[in-house]
Amino acid sequence: MTNNSDRIRHQLAALYGPTAADSLVPRLNQLMSRAASAFPQTSTSPEPLCERDTLLITYPDQLREPGLSPLAALDRFLAGHVRGMISGVHLLPFYPWSSDDGFSVKDYFAVEPAYGTWEDIRRIGQNFDLMFDAVFNHLSAQSDWFQRFLRNEPGYEDFFVTVEGDPDLSQVVRPRTLPLLTTFPSATGPRKVWTTFSADQVDLNFKNPAVLLRVIEALLCYVRHGARFIRLDAIAFLWKEVGTSCLHLPQTHRVIQLLRSVLDCCAPHVRLITETNVPHADNISYFGDGTNEAQLVYNFALPPLVLHSLASGNASILARWANTLRPPSNQTAFFNFLASHDGIGLNPARGILTEAEIAALVERTQRHGGFVSLKHLPDGSTAPYELNINYFDALSDPAAAEPMALQVDRFLCAHALMLAIPGVPAIYFHSLFGSRGDRPAAESSGIPRRINRQKLERAPLELALSNPGSLRFRVFSGMSRLLQTRRGLAAFHPNAPFEILDADPRLFLIRRSAPDGQNPVLCLHNLAGQAVDLDASLAPGPAQLLLSTVPQPHPARLAPYEARWLREA
Repeated sequence: MTNNSDRIRHQLAALYGPTAADSLVPRLNQLMSRAASAFPQTSTSPEPLCERDTLLITYPDQLREPGLSPLAALDRFLAGHVRGMISGVHLLPFYPWSSDDGFSVKDYFAVEPAYGTWEDIRRIGQNFDLMFDAVFNHLSAQSDWFQRFLRNEPGYEDFFVTVEGDPDLSQVVRPRTLPLLTTFPSATGPRKVWTTFSADQVDLNFKNPAVLLRVIEALLCYVRHGARFIRLDAIAFLWKEVGTSCLHLPQTHRVIQLLRSVLDCCAPHVRLITETNVPHADNISYFGDGTNEAQLVYNFALPPLVLHSLASGNASILARWANTLRPPSNQTAFFNFLASHDGIGLNPARGILTEAEIAALVERTQRHGGFVSLKHLPDGSTAPYELNINYFDALSDPAAAEPMALQVDRFLCAHALMLAIPGVPAIYFHSLFGSRGDRPAAESSGIPRRINRQKLERAPLELALSNPGSLRFRVFSGMSRLLQTRRGLAAFHPNAPFEILDADPRLFLIRRSAPDGQNPVLCLHNLAGQAVDLDASLAPGPAQLLLSTVPQPHPARLAPYEARWLREA
C-alpha cells in the first residue's frame, strides 16, 4: 500500500506539480478509502488469468424480448446458452447517452433506464465476469457537466478542452473526418470546444485535476458494481497539447499509470484494458513496463491480418508478426479478437501489410457489401481508416454462390486461429451466431458501423439455434466446440509458451504448451481454399486429435479451411 501511495503522489506531481499533488492526495485517499470499504473482500492478490477466460462483447440491448428489459433478456439468454463457454461479458456502454450508439455518455454513474437497472447488471455478474467501458476521453454535449460548463457554474468553468484564437492544429491526429473544434454558445460568449469524435462528444480537460478526481470516482463506481475488467475507450487521445499530435502523449500514459495505481491500492482484482486502434508498436506501448499500465491491450492488428491471410490463402505475414507477440511480463496479456461493435481497423496493419495489400482489403470490403470509413491526414487528405463490415461477410461474399458449409469452415478457421494466439480471447455477439451484415441499418442511419450492430429478437434467434440446417446453428455449434475445447487445455493459458512453425505458407501453425512447458498442443490452420498435405515431421510422435472443424478429418491432409488441434505426446 505504501509503495502504491508513493507512486500515486509521484504521478500526481508529474501531471500537476508537487504543490497541487499535496492537495490532491488527501482527496484521492478519501475516494479510495470509501471504495475499499465497499468491497473489502478484494484487498488480496487478484485471481490470475487462465485458459478459461474468454469474453463476449455485446450491447446491453443486443436482445429484445416482450415483457423484459433488454438487460434482463440478455441475462436469461446468456445463462441458458453460453455459460460454460464464456467466462465474462463485456457490456458496451449501458449509461444514458445521446449519440454514437452509447459512446456519447451523459452520465457515468447511471444505467440507461431503457436498458434496465444496476440490479440487472448484478444478475449478469452472478454468472459471468463483467467488463465495463470507461469512456473518459469525452462526454455528451447534453450531459449535466457540459451544460454546467456552458453556464459557467463554479467548479465547471474549466472542465472541457477549449481553444482560444486560431492556433495551428495541423499536427493533431484525427480518427474521423469531422471538424476538430465545435463552437457552442455559453454564458461567457461563444466557446470553441475540442470534439475529437463528433460535435456531440466534447473532450474532457484532464489538465484540470478536478476532472481527474471525478473520473476516478466513476472508475471506482464501476468496481463497486462488479466490474472485473475496465476498458479505457479511445484512451490514446486523452491529453491535449497544442502543437503536438495529441496522441500517445506522455501525460496520457501517466494518467493510465495513476488509474492502475489507484486500482492496485483498493481493487487489485480489477484489470485495465486499453482500446487504442493505432499501429501495433504504439498499441503495445500501453503495457508500460509490464507492471505499471494496462494489464491487457487490444490486439488491433489481428483482425486485418487474419482477414488478409484468409483472403490471400497465405499465412506468411501473419506468422512473422505473431512470432513477436511477447508481452513485457506475465502480468500482461493481449486481448485477442476478430470482430467487435466497431469495424476492422486498418491503422494497426500499416507497417505490417503493404499499402497495396491494404487497398485489396478495402476493395474486398466494398465488393462484399461493406463500407470504408476515412480519416483526415495532417496534409488535409484522407485515407481509409476502418472497414465497416460484418466479419462473416468480410471472409465470404454474401452474393457469391458458395456452399454454406465452406463459408462456415472459413469462419471457424479464422476463430480457431484467433483462439490459438497467446492472450485472452473475445468473441463479438454476432460472431457467435453467424450474423450477416445489416446494410439497410447503416444506409438508413448514415452510420456505417451499424452494418454490424443489428439488435435481435430473442425468440427468432433461439428458433434458428434449434434448426440444424440454419447458418446460426452451424456457426454456434462450431464456436461452442472451439471454446469448450480451449478452456480445458492449460496450453492456452494467456502467458503459456508458444512457437510459430515455418512450413507450407498456406498453413498457420502454432505450438502451445502449458506454463510449465508440458502438455504441448499443435494447432494447424489451413488458410487456403484447397486441401494441403501435412508433412509428417510436424507431429513426429503419436498425437491425440482434440478438435477438427470438419466432420471427417483426413489424418495426413488438412481440408480447405480446416482447423485441427492435436495433443502431442
